[in-house]
Amino acid sequence: MELKQHVKAVALATALASSAAVASAQAEEPIRFGLCFDLSKSYSFVSPQVAQAAQDLAMYTNDNGGIEGHPVEIIVRDHGNEPQRGVECYEQLKREGVFNFYFLSTPVTNAVLPRAMKDGNILMQTFVGRGDAVDGEVFEWVFPVGPTYWQQAANDVAFIKEQLGGNLENAKIGFIYLDYPFGQEPIEILKAISEKEGFELDLYPVPLPGSDQSGAWSNIRRDKPDYVISWLLAGGHVVASKEMRRNRFPIDRYLSVNWMNEVDISNIGAKEAKGILRGTNVAGGQDVPIVKTMLETYYANGKGSGPESLVRDVYYNTGMAIYSTGFEAARLAIKANGWPLTPETMKAAFESIENFDANGLMAPLTVTPSDHGGGGKTRVEQWDGDTWVPMTDWSADYLDVVWEVIKESSAKFTVE
Repeated sequence: MELKQHVKAVALATALASSAAVASAQAEEPIRFGLCFDLSKSYSFVSPQVAQAAQDLAMYTNDNGGIEGHPVEIIVRDHGNEPQRGVECYEQLKREGVFNFYFLSTPVTNAVLPRAMKDGNILMQTFVGRGDAVDGEVFEWVFPVGPTYWQQAANDVAFIKEQLGGNLENAKIGFIYLDYPFGQEPIEILKAISEKEGFELDLYPVPLPGSDQSGAWSNIRRDKPDYVISWLLAGGHVVASKEMRRNRFPIDRYLSVNWMNEVDISNIGAKEAKGILRGTNVAGGQDVPIVKTMLETYYANGKGSGPESLVRDVYYNTGMAIYSTGFEAARLAIKANGWPLTPETMKAAFESIENFDANGLMAPLTVTPSDHGGGGKTRVEQWDGDTWVPMTDWSADYLDVVWEVIKESSAKFTVE
């Protein structure tokens, strides 16, 4: 199955594949994806939506004849955001013949990465993990397809520069972040860009789980940054919104990492959140063709892989983006090299993805052997009290700075 063609076909209300094609696909060997996720601890605010999207997309794919006649099998396991459990999940699924993996956790991904590199298995790292892994010449088996945290942070600074009239000299940007690998990830890039642009960068670390931010916001009130870029998660945004009100910091100067969803807005209060900003990697809402397809084909008939409420969440769209890309790579691999699908053919296929956006689900991606990220485009959206409104087009900025840091960092990497 060619995913783009199926999405467009459904958007035009064409028929599903014939039952004969479905039966044929079910008789073939499956294409297996290992989802070792945190379903119980730190990332349970996002992992169920992503897993549900993957299962829905696999169901739809299989109902439409599979990928080049082969069914997709999604294997979901819980690692609780514990690196050792993530490694154990990887080793167990590897013994079962799985070679496509995704962990949806920066600490776990970083722990598994050297093993995947040694084994020559595909490590999907979309929207998580180390920023230098886009360097395909070093991280041959790692595919952070989509913008990394490094590129998103760079794009955030570019947005702030535009808002401040195109000049960051004498500007002050704050960075509030969870003080562990996820939150610390963008600091190196932000420092490099601050040196280039001449703005002051102030860092405000917050201890896990992000519920104690009073000290950080007291310092923000004292320092008076022009904007604050936020690398917080889930309830951390709710706490931040309360601290902003208490410290009289304007909410429309708070620019969140992509991990802010409809639940967070509801917990802040739809009206109270008016003006808040987020960088995003995917198009939100239910008007995206593939999301509409899932709602109309399965959820309207009570056949979805989980609760419909999770479909109405940007993180569901995130899961669709991740696995639309993975399924597209599998399709390209089989089309180019036939069966069996192998890590080598899957790697080559990922590196041949060109201008792929899953029919408007995300910015167009072009992956190459040297750039496993696909271009790094994001956009900034603003909550208007009712919905998210795009403030920018999809773009990737400061590529020279980002890639200079990428090359410096990746040159130090060894699988040992």
